[in-house]
Amino acid sequence: MRSQMKRKIVTGMLFVMVIGLLSGCRKKQEKAPETEAVTEAETEAVPVETEIADTHEGEAESYLTGEWILAEQANKRPIALMVENTKVTLPQYGLNRAGIIYECPVEGGITRLMALFQDYSGMDVIGNVRSCRPYYVNFAKEYDAIYMHAGASNEGTELLNASGIDHIDGITGQGGKSYYRDKSRKAPHNLYTSSDGIDSGIASYAFRREHDSSYSGHFQFAPEDAAVTLPNGVDAAVVSLYFRDPKPWFEYHADDQLYYRYEFGNPQMDAIDQSQIAVRNIILQECRSSFYDKSAGTLNLDCFSGGSGKYITNGKCIDITWKRESDSAITRYYDLSGNEITLNRGKTWIGIIQSSYADENHIYGTKEEFESSR
Repeated sequence: MRSQMKRKIVTGMLFVMVIGLLSGCRKKQEKAPETEAVTEAETEAVPVETEIADTHEGEAESYLTGEWILAEQANKRPIALMVENTKVTLPQYGLNRAGIIYECPVEGGITRLMALFQDYSGMDVIGNVRSCRPYYVNFAKEYDAIYMHAGASNEGTELLNASGIDHIDGITGQGGKSYYRDKSRKAPHNLYTSSDGIDSGIASYAFRREHDSSYSGHFQFAPEDAAVTLPNGVDAAVVSLYFRDPKPWFEYHADDQLYYRYEFGNPQMDAIDQSQIAVRNIILQECRSSFYDKSAGTLNLDCFSGGSGKYITNGKCIDITWKRESDSAITRYYDLSGNEITLNRGKTWIGIIQSSYADENHIYGTKEEFESSR
């Protein structure tokens, strides 16, 4: 009897235990979908892509700088404006609004600038404006730009007529209404343009204002959260260029990662915002040179055959190569492993260097080295 009682008690206890285990399993099975649902919902609630997109709502990346600008500005064709760079014309107006600046040698050891503007709105004074040289036409075409100048060399005129580039001349044609002279300065150093003048010239010629659908930009830019650092590059605290007249150089500021421009022994300033001209990237593009007319010193720069150069950013410098397939193609720049370079977002200065003078450019690791060399 006791044995039967024991068996009943044990059997009863086992039954309770089994029921308990089964109940616990059911509860776990019921709760599991809730945990998965919560995890999935949290993942969907805060997607990184949505946060980034919301940050730049109504904006698009600039073809010239990679920076975020108003979407309605992003597909506008840029203006490529010829700017004088002699001491008598300083300070220039508006260079800090340019996304890209080209500096090339012209006659007599001087240089001339071509400033590319994607957004030139609200500017009453830009320039001063000087004449065309043929290689600038070739550079402007790379950006689908509207080229602005005041006259041209004989070779420049020939190329303007042959190239079909949209251009606004301040000396001939309907372009005169786009420019004005500042009587407080002496001619020919006193010709300027403005936002209204540019728009007037574009309207006069009925030029296309937007890039067509085939245009995809000139450079590739680094992501916002992954700056180009050139870890294998040499230190580049100061970049000194050979150009005889302006004797320009750039000094790197680590605090804002910009290169500040100097020439004629002083900071190069923008008269509009009263600040020193500064850029994020520097490209030195070495080109073979010859003379159209040696007696006049009229240069011919070969911007098609390819060559060597330097890419400088974030306080570092690497050797590069460049090539351009045709006059309708874009110049591409490559590191020595053959990879196309990526630029940091921001303004870029492109110095066109005569190959025969390239060894007169100097990259200094520290500002003290530069100062001791002067």
